[in-house]
Amino acid sequence: QVQLVESGGGLVQAGGSLRLSCAPSGRTWKRYAMGWFRQAPGKEREFVASIRSTGSITHYAESVKGRFTISRDGAKNTVYLQMNSLEPEDTATYYCAADENFDILRADPDYWGQGTQVTVSS
Repeated sequence: QVQLVESGGGLVQAGGSLRLSCAPSGRTWKRYAMGWFRQAPGKEREFVASIRSTGSITHYAESVKGRFTISRDGAKNTVYLQMNSLEPEDTATYYCAADENFDILRADPDYWGQGTQVTVSS
């Protein structure tokens, strides 16, 4: 069982940066692939980024490549999403997710956080 708690959302101007954090709990969370998804009003939830349990491989949606960076810190039990050069189109609720399978995570992760709001003003 893995529980996920996100933090770090907020309001930022276009071109600015935010760092989201996800604090997983559960003794085996380090074996899980971790990821971030987002859902904008009136739109379906979409994949943003994922990282393998070892941290050795990452995947990104095309829309965020070069601007967002996912990372994990085992010592701090935290997964991060560093978001730079934010655009109004990045406005959404961002969700942390976890799954034992790195490939399945992108489509249908087993565990979800409650979400944190990110709003980018133009």
